[in-house]
Amino acid sequence: MKPVKPRKPAVKPAAKRPAVMTGAPIPVLRWPPDEDRVEEIFQRLSGVMPDPKTELNFSNPYTLVVAVALSAQATDVSVNKATDRLFQVADTPEKMLALGEEGLIPYIASIGLYRGKARNVIALSRIVLEQHGGQVPLNRAELQSLPGVGRKTASVVLNELGIEAAIAVDTHVFRVSHRLGLANAGTPDKVEAQLFKVVPEDWLPKAHHWLILHGRYTCTARKPKCLSCLIADLCPSRAGLMASGEAAAPL
Repeated sequence: MKPVKPRKPAVKPAAKRPAVMTGAPIPVLRWPPDEDRVEEIFQRLSGVMPDPKTELNFSNPYTLVVAVALSAQATDVSVNKATDRLFQVADTPEKMLALGEEGLIPYIASIGLYRGKARNVIALSRIVLEQHGGQVPLNRAELQSLPGVGRKTASVVLNELGIEAAIAVDTHVFRVSHRLGLANAGTPDKVEAQLFKVVPEDWLPKAHHWLILHGRYTCTARKPKCLSCLIADLCPSRAGLMASGEAAAPL
């Protein structure tokens, strides 16, 4: 009889890193940051982006909610390609319900998680029509009660429409906030709370867009453009990124 080999203990799979943690290593810096440095960061960003807006295409609060809901785990470019056609035929809850879930899917099939998103868009459209008279509720509690609309989506909508100076912490905001030392928390909600404590009140209404756009085009996850960054001298992470080879090389 062959000896029975002892069974190896089961190895638990490593926990997946949240989407906001992907990309180049994020430093853990001293917090809170120096107030004068923070003020200068936003002063400079405001100089090159005086009136930042979302890059999602929309024509009314309803299409904004739909576009933001569709943008989860998708790029604004891919969402705009889909909604450019979709909103020509369905830019109100009534028209979206007439289209129906199966009618909606062909328009958004190029976007990730499109089946679940189609289900949510139809469900939220029905609620907006039946419970809110066809008008999107523009307060956080009722917005977040809509299917597919979480805190981040509600924050984007409320901030974009000028209703609330909200900061939606997506992957770009999370990364840039950490690299600049504006936050050092490990979750989006905690980063949001830290940003509200350190961002000067005058800059809060536009801080969300500045951080997103700076992260999307300059402070990218891989190969950030440190050498052409207008706030590089204010960034406590620049030296580490350059030394590690993470930053983009000069052209």
